[in-house]
Amino acid sequence: MSHNSNGDECDLVMNQSAVDQCAFVKNTPDCSMEGGFINYLQLVFCLLPTNLISLTITLCVIWLLILFVLLGLSASKFFCPNLSAISTSLHLTHNVAGVTFLALGNGAPDLFSAVAAFSRPHTAGLAVGALFGAGIFVTTVVAGSVALVKPFAVASRPFLRDVVFYMGAVFWTFLMLYRGTTTLGETLGYLSLYVVYVLTVIISAYIYNRQKYSVSADSLNEPQIPDVHSSDSSDDDVPCLNPESIQQDYESEYRPLLPYSESTSHILLSSLNPVDSRKWRRKTWRWRVFKILKIPLEVLLLLCIPVVDPDKEDKNWRRPLNCLHLITAPLVSVLTFQSGAYGTYMIQGQLPLWLFTLLLGVFLSTIVFCSTTNDCPPKYHSLFALLGFIVSAVLISAMASEVVSLLHMLGVVLSLSNTVLGLTLLAWGNSIGDCFSDITIARQGYPRMAISACFGGIIFNMLFGVGWGCVAQMATTKSDVQIEPEGLLTWILTGSLGLSLVLSFVIVPLSKFHLGRPYGIFLIVFYFLFLLIALLTEFGKIRIV
Repeated sequence: MSHNSNGDECDLVMNQSAVDQCAFVKNTPDCSMEGGFINYLQLVFCLLPTNLISLTITLCVIWLLILFVLLGLSASKFFCPNLSAISTSLHLTHNVAGVTFLALGNGAPDLFSAVAAFSRPHTAGLAVGALFGAGIFVTTVVAGSVALVKPFAVASRPFLRDVVFYMGAVFWTFLMLYRGTTTLGETLGYLSLYVVYVLTVIISAYIYNRQKYSVSADSLNEPQIPDVHSSDSSDDDVPCLNPESIQQDYESEYRPLLPYSESTSHILLSSLNPVDSRKWRRKTWRWRVFKILKIPLEVLLLLCIPVVDPDKEDKNWRRPLNCLHLITAPLVSVLTFQSGAYGTYMIQGQLPLWLFTLLLGVFLSTIVFCSTTNDCPPKYHSLFALLGFIVSAVLISAMASEVVSLLHMLGVVLSLSNTVLGLTLLAWGNSIGDCFSDITIARQGYPRMAISACFGGIIFNMLFGVGWGCVAQMATTKSDVQIEPEGLLTWILTGSLGLSLVLSFVIVPLSKFHLGRPYGIFLIVFYFLFLLIALLTEFGKIRIV
């Protein structure tokens, strides 16, 4: 995964005359786009007029924002709920589900973007910038905002555990970057660090619960005074928000007194309507404007991805829409898998794969429609959660590849390195949703849950983003992965993330694990100082003498 020995040759396109730029892009191997549906470099330099480059960049940035919204919607509305349904069906404990399925759900955009970037020779810097940039953003801006909104005493053991494992992951990644290469054995060891982390979470929770049970058994006759501010509480002490049950109670007030059956067409139209009229009336005008802009994207996703909700009485069974999903979901998966690589694939040179998938989907849809009713979900309805998980994962992966290709083009046109694009646009785009959700959770009175989400998810993103990206590259090249850092900026990025973690590891215990407003201000100031130094380095104001 190395850059060309003479640097990223594609950057030289901006030194060519307007007449020669198209030929340069077509003839330079470094400008080839392995992933994504659109070759953005050829779009900018060959198809669109060069005198309108500013308009082209503006349109590309708008398209980038749309892709980020699609990534967020796919992860939050479809990927996460289906993962939750799968973990419920498998009867997993909260600890196992939290550090596996829910970590994957929360970090899906970051993870797929990192894998897409790290598995290509030209865009490794994007993955490094995005993973480290998102790590700094989440552990400083998001964690600092939580401390500003709701000062609180952090749970000591889970906090120290997460920080230590994250420092270990950062140091291992630093070694890989410093050595410039990694083997399959080292990559598998890197991935196994997350397995060790999961086992540590499970074992520590088990030991804590055993101790709590023995203490309570020994003091049954003594009056119990709950210590709500204890800093030694486990993750299990953090109360879980359950919006589904709240929503279920809320909707029960609006149920009709007498049962009635809706028509099939009415069920289909109502299930494709993403607007809740009761919620609409309570929201601000800004939320409504953003919702109107998102409606076309949400309807498209609703047509393609089934969602199973085990907390609802009917488990979100929508017979006409679910039957339609049996046609659209496999078809969309085939057409978008690996950025459409199988869209033109022929089975034995005779039958297009997409046509076979369409016919099979129609056949299955007909059987399900004829053998089920609108009111009662079938016994195999939980399998729709698996289908929804697969389709949303394929779509998120395809959109992540598109984001990486688009950012690579913006880096070439604006003469910015992939690392700085990763630590700014890609990191912000993937982390801004986490920022708002964590601050909201903190405002609702659960700051410990918010701070746990800050650290737990990014450990998963880094280890699996880099690990699976390296494995994918090894599977393609059949050789060790070569990683060439993009100069001083990479080391500033790595050092800043390591320093922020070390400071948290030292300052938080010294303050008796109480995160107050001064600490929140310190974290946010730290991030802006880092960003200033990174940008000055990118534009050559800071350099190694």
